[in-house]
Amino acid sequence: MSLTLVEFLALVPGTARRDQILAALYWSTHYKDGEAVTASEVKALLIQARLKNAKGVNVPDVLAKAGPLVDASQNNAKGHKLWKLTDTGTKYVRDLLGLPDEQPEMAHNVGSLQKTAAQLTDTVIRHYVDESILCLSVGALKASMVFLWSGAMRHMHLTSLAMGASVLTQAVQKHDVRAKDIKKVEDLALVKDMTFLLAYRELGIVDKGEWTILQHCLDTRNQCGHPSKYQPGIQKASSFIEDVVGIVFR
Repeated sequence: MSLTLVEFLALVPGTARRDQILAALYWSTHYKDGEAVTASEVKALLIQARLKNAKGVNVPDVLAKAGPLVDASQNNAKGHKLWKLTDTGTKYVRDLLGLPDEQPEMAHNVGSLQKTAAQLTDTVIRHYVDESILCLSVGALKASMVFLWSGAMRHMHLTSLAMGASVLTQAVQKHDVRAKDIKKVEDLALVKDMTFLLAYRELGIVDKGEWTILQHCLDTRNQCGHPSKYQPGIQKASSFIEDVVGIVFR
């Protein structure tokens, strides 16, 4: 749900190779995997973005002349330099592209969710997590937490159902005698989240400590999902994301 490489490099004003290369490094760090890359990998990004004459760019030379904007203090297993932007380089790119000031916690959370999303196989869950990432990227913290919780609930629904419909039904009805028999994942939409979490603990998927944390997450989700003056800060969002990802998507 974030900007593609082609879209991001299209934002670079002019055709200066150094600016294009620095922007590619920025994109790789913030929108891909966050790791330092070799000069050949940077060149591959330029080619992938379909920049004119990208195959002829001497990336190692450009990076070597970029001064304090980049750093290559480590090598990979093959002995190739691993390049990354310095803080000065990051600020340069953000100023160049007119990007808003970055909050480190926000970038970390986006990266964490992107890694989680990449491992998801259920398209419904992936959609919710992608929506959470998109909201988080623009600072919509409440919406981001609501979407992430929805994806987490879907994940927990599927995990519990895999233990057997009758087993899950019994666990749910222990805490809500009026609950109907569960035969498919859609039937769980009729079960309140609080009741389901009790059943989830009953099945032994989470322990008491994890269940308690998920209860707190549910309370936060409800505060975010209902009209109120509640405005969570980035630290609250970070804690919520860390707990949900660590317990549910482990």
